[in-house]
Amino acid sequence: MKRLAIPAAAAVLLSATACGSGFDDRRAAPKQRTGGPAALQVLMASSGDAETAAVKQAAAEWAAAGGNTATVTPAQDIHQQLGQALAGSSPPDVFYVDAARFADYASVGALEPYAGKLSGSQDFYPTLRETFTYNGTFYCAPKDFSTLALIVNDELWKKNGLGPGDIPATWEELAAVTKKIKGVTPLAFGETRDRLGVFMVAAGGWITSEDGKQATGDSPENLAALEYVKGLLAGKRIQYAKALDAEWGGEAFGKGKAAMTIEGNWIRGAMRADYPDVAYSVHELPAGPKGKGTLSFTNCWGIAARSANKAAAVDFVEAMTRPERQLAFARAFGVMPSRQSAKDAYLKEFPGDAAFVNGAAYAQGPVNVPKMDSVLADFDTGLQQLAAKDPKEILARLQKNTESALG
Repeated sequence: MKRLAIPAAAAVLLSATACGSGFDDRRAAPKQRTGGPAALQVLMASSGDAETAAVKQAAAEWAAAGGNTATVTPAQDIHQQLGQALAGSSPPDVFYVDAARFADYASVGALEPYAGKLSGSQDFYPTLRETFTYNGTFYCAPKDFSTLALIVNDELWKKNGLGPGDIPATWEELAAVTKKIKGVTPLAFGETRDRLGVFMVAAGGWITSEDGKQATGDSPENLAALEYVKGLLAGKRIQYAKALDAEWGGEAFGKGKAAMTIEGNWIRGAMRADYPDVAYSVHELPAGPKGKGTLSFTNCWGIAARSANKAAAVDFVEAMTRPERQLAFARAFGVMPSRQSAKDAYLKEFPGDAAFVNGAAYAQGPVNVPKMDSVLADFDTGLQQLAAKDPKEILARLQKNTESALG
């Protein structure tokens, strides 16, 4: 998963804060519609036809129950379209907000901070609430989430004389088991922070401090993580997916070019569709020096600060995030519910996803700081060259760039 540069429309939105407390501080607040039916505009970033159909059906049911209307539009480019809409005068009422973009929008006053007022707002996983919290305020409800886990090809595992007891639980065990796997690459994954970040977290490191105010890239913990990965890359016991002529770890894994990969729960749908004959199992990632670590990926249901239908929009989000609706979405397009109260029912239907769900307790969300896109893209470029580059140099550059972005 790569992050794209902020498009021009969003850049205009962000730069407009220079003279005030928010991008819209010179515009009159919209008058709220309090009587009669509401006509909500909903902008979504769809993963495919299944998600589009499920959200449209849920929106239609909500609208019919309250005498409202809800027009759901799948975006062609959510970042560009949302940036343009929020910079204009008629943004959609409700929209998907990628966790990696959340701070950009929250920092300029584009989002209505409604989430703390939802019924059962504490039911959302703590790590997800933290992801959508800016300056101490919980802004928007997590729609669903994904985490990363270790995916093992059961046939290749057995072929190399390995059994259930050989599933690595620590970095030391992972390094040891990669020596035992012959004929294929032991472990393959993507070459960006969205995969290598799991090692940073397990070592006790990350790119910024917990409050997002300090750059922490150039730390001993992050150095230990990158040196560990570099050592395994040197012996080709780990390879990046592209080195195996694969676009992502799931492709290298599905084609039998790697015995293990690090991927999210979306791999279930990909394997079913493209590699249905490959038997595999899912396990929590091996613990590093500071314990278990994984990354989470999520969107929230954003509500525009300039929406004239805020009451109806909040009611819409309430309906979309009820446990039973989240379970319906899980069945339809393979996401995991963001509410803890839906966990047991979800695992009863999808027991193979236990490792992904368990990761919610210790997952690290995306960098929750505005104006970091170019910094993180540059870090990814450095990670792509990790096998031949000094990790200290990569992290020093990350530190310098992050400090500059933080001002």
